[in-house]
Amino acid sequence: MHSPTRFHWDDLQHFLAVAHHGSTLAAGRALGVDQSTVQRRLTELERKIGQSLVQRQPTGYQLTEFGQEMLPFAESVESAALSFERQVQTLAGETTGVIRMTCPEPIVNRITQTGLLDRFHARHPALRVQFVMSDKYVDLRQGDADVALRSGDTDDGELVGRKIGDSVWAVYASKAYIAQHGQPERIDDLASHALVGFDTSMAKHRLSLWLHEVAPNADLASRSSSVLGLIYSVKAGLGVGALPMALGDAEPDLVRVFGPVSGLTRIWRMLTTPELRRTPRVSAFFEFIVEEIETLRPILTG
Repeated sequence: MHSPTRFHWDDLQHFLAVAHHGSTLAAGRALGVDQSTVQRRLTELERKIGQSLVQRQPTGYQLTEFGQEMLPFAESVESAALSFERQVQTLAGETTGVIRMTCPEPIVNRITQTGLLDRFHARHPALRVQFVMSDKYVDLRQGDADVALRSGDTDDGELVGRKIGDSVWAVYASKAYIAQHGQPERIDDLASHALVGFDTSMAKHRLSLWLHEVAPNADLASRSSSVLGLIYSVKAGLGVGALPMALGDAEPDLVRVFGPVSGLTRIWRMLTTPELRRTPRVSAFFEFIVEEIETLRPILTG
């Protein structure tokens, strides 16, 4: 009888990262490896399985039909492996391991430029921070991440945390757009301008709800699944869009046409589950962040 090819849990991480992030480049960033490593490990996994899991598209990677069928099983393996890892660390009482922090992709670049993580790693060399980049709320209760830098309300159960600052948004347009179409001066003017916003995958985001309220009949000129996509669309002159002021004010080609918009203001928090908050590794990270709030706050609030 032919015995099936065995593979390790680590083989699945690269498949899951590509499935969740849509590209080998973003997957590599999330895993802390280069793009070629992700491609090589994914190709090797497909060779062992004898089936293609992903296919390359002009816009990135998409799962094949087989990959879509196998994704929930791979996610179950990931959840079990991470639960095992967390329990070992909890029982051992050691400040070691990986802390998976979820936050929007634009925030990652701003954090890394401050040296904040370098200082954390210098203090706790046995700990490593791994980013889970997403503008969508990653479910901490399901073990998709350990801690979250999150603005806005949450629906994944009881969480504990610490306020970092306020998430403040304003409305922006590119200089080229204003030169061609004029500048809106108040919220009521938005209905007569081209707008950019989120796609249906972000329908519950406060920006989507706000746009539906202030310009219910607007035909969006661009739809994106991320804040980074919103920034690119506004910079390209496709339309007027609301952006976090920490990011919009940093773009020299953009003009803040009005704002802050009170209806889009939310609190930035560092969050985790009560169980993880008691573990040595997450406790060490929280204590460090509290000490560094004055460094972290302008990264998030501008």
